[in-house]
Amino acid sequence: MDKAAAQIEFKRLKAQLKPKCPLPMNKQKGKKKNYAFMTGIVNMLFEANIGDLPCNYDPRSLTTMTHNSMPQRTLARRVDGAFPSVVNPVGIWEIKEYYYTTTFGSRVADGVYETLLDGMELEELEAETGRKVHHLLFLDDHFTWWKCGRSYLCRMIDILHMGFVDEVIFGREVLTRLPEVAREWKTLYDKKS
Repeated sequence: MDKAAAQIEFKRLKAQLKPKCPLPMNKQKGKKKNYAFMTGIVNMLFEANIGDLPCNYDPRSLTTMTHNSMPQRTLARRVDGAFPSVVNPVGIWEIKEYYYTTTFGSRVADGVYETLLDGMELEELEAETGRKVHHLLFLDDHFTWWKCGRSYLCRMIDILHMGFVDEVIFGREVLTRLPEVAREWKTLYDKKS
């Protein structure tokens, strides 16, 4: 999607779902300041599909796995969301939305390497402990990824094929695929409880 399409879907879901989850603003200033559309869409769809279960829509701490109430592994960076929490999550997600980008810069390249780092750490965790944390990546902005950054988009597909992310959800695909993923994670959570 581009910014206009994302804004339309965001407004539609906000009116339809009447969410209680956070709907954060982007980091832009002036005329560009607005909701972070993809982040809001992701939050609303998770909330609508997990019911009253806990979910951390804005983790302000590092993701940590524990064993016998002791830290077992902590990831190097914060993620954009975790279900049900950043401690022993069923799944985590990252969102790369760049609707106001006019040129291609290092911020997008950094996003690629952040995803790779998270994926490598999760792979190592699973290999060492047998514990699986599902890792989702959401990408959006047609201009950024399809016009300017196609090589980085290809790199994200490489990361998917290497197994460092479980799934990459592109733009409008979030509307149909995310509800399915959220329900799958809810089932996993219910089995653990």
